[in-house]
Amino acid sequence: MRDWLMKYSIRRQLAVVFSLLMMGTILLCWFINNTFLEKYYLKDKQKALMRAYQVMNSASNEDRIGSDEFDIEFQKICGRYNIDFVLLDAKTRTLKTSTYDYEYLGRLLLDNLFGQKNSPDVSLLVEEKSYELRIAVEEKMKTEYMEMWGVLDNGNLFLFRIPLESIQESVTLANRFLAYVGIGSAIFSALVILWVSRKITDPVLELAQISQRMIQLDFDAKYTGKSGRELTMLGQNINELSCTLEKTISELKSANNELQRDIEKKNKIDEMRREFLSNVSHELKTPIALIQGYAEGLKEGITQDEESRDFYCEVIMDEASKMNNIVRKLLTLNQLEFGNDTITMERFDISALIANYLQSADILCRQKQIRVIYSGYPPVYVWADEFMVEEVFGNYFSNAMNHVADEQVIDVKLSVGEKTVRISVFNTGRPIPQECIDHIWEKFFKVDKARTRQYGGSGVGLSIVKAIMESLNQEYGVINYDNGVEFWFELEMAGEHNE
Repeated sequence: MRDWLMKYSIRRQLAVVFSLLMMGTILLCWFINNTFLEKYYLKDKQKALMRAYQVMNSASNEDRIGSDEFDIEFQKICGRYNIDFVLLDAKTRTLKTSTYDYEYLGRLLLDNLFGQKNSPDVSLLVEEKSYELRIAVEEKMKTEYMEMWGVLDNGNLFLFRIPLESIQESVTLANRFLAYVGIGSAIFSALVILWVSRKITDPVLELAQISQRMIQLDFDAKYTGKSGRELTMLGQNINELSCTLEKTISELKSANNELQRDIEKKNKIDEMRREFLSNVSHELKTPIALIQGYAEGLKEGITQDEESRDFYCEVIMDEASKMNNIVRKLLTLNQLEFGNDTITMERFDISALIANYLQSADILCRQKQIRVIYSGYPPVYVWADEFMVEEVFGNYFSNAMNHVADEQVIDVKLSVGEKTVRISVFNTGRPIPQECIDHIWEKFFKVDKARTRQYGGSGVGLSIVKAIMESLNQEYGVINYDNGVEFWFELEMAGEHNE
């Protein structure tokens, strides 16, 4: 039922639309013919008479009335518009004429000049000082003429005359012919429209049936029709769409199953991670406090062997400090990864933050004989969490201190762009092996485990940097050089930079 309604609805719509369009066009043509044709006809005749007057007046002023050039030009105008004329001098002698009946035209001209004006058979169109334009009806033949008569600039008298055909009869004839043509065209067009609409609706109906089956996830239906190029292309596209949808649905089902397994796996890993971090935090806090307390007691003289006492105390305190550092960093990372740490966006001077940090680390750098290069920068304001940014910079700088070698140089730079400022920390020494570049941001990953153990590294610092920068939605990275390594991060600028 639905297909039947769609089929005949389209056909009827096409037939009605095209029929109404054709009938409207025919009616419009009839209306324009009936309303404006007569006015256009009279306007054209009036323009022809004005043209003839201008040419003759100009030739009279230039004394070219008797020239061959004027005769050729004026005969063209008269022949084109069927103009009869007579030209008289001031003594009413005939100078030029286009008809054998020039005496009649001469008398008519004189009658217009000296006879009765405003006759009932006369319709005045234009009246000027030197000429008059009107429509007159000849009494004998009852024929309409458009006449123009008057006096030229040199005093000569003129009369132009154009016979007016029955414009109303012409309009009626044109409308009748238009009606015949319109009826014939309407019948022929209706037959053509029915044939064309069938050629269109049958393929469309087939495509609609295929789409209905596709809605029900039945992708076996294929378009087999051979119609116009566009509909054939549409049918082929629907066939390809059907195959693509079938393949996509199959892939989605497989991906959904895989995703479900991944979600379960991720949940399990997350739970294990939470449990691990929670256990580490819980289990190490109390032992660390006890180790530090006993170590301080031993150092104060609890044991009698001073050398042994000092050695063990230093080891205990050192290990306690390392464990405390691990716990602190793990707690920080845990808060960042699981969204427990609140980000406070504020406007602060990054150059002042770096300067203050470097000032506090100056003593330690001197002890390790590290030369820190940092040019004094004017205030550079950024939007970020100041505590987190300090944590990022501190991890970069600590990492540089622990791995600096060769020239023992750490170079800290600020690079101000249009919208961001880049902070970089470079240290001389060995570059990071290429195979380790992608793994340095992972938790507990260590490039040189022996060296990391030596300085008490946890392998968590760069993971904290990664978590902080991702939470701030800013870029970060590392660049290898022949003589060292540069770590960098970017922050959003807050206002203009003061040079």
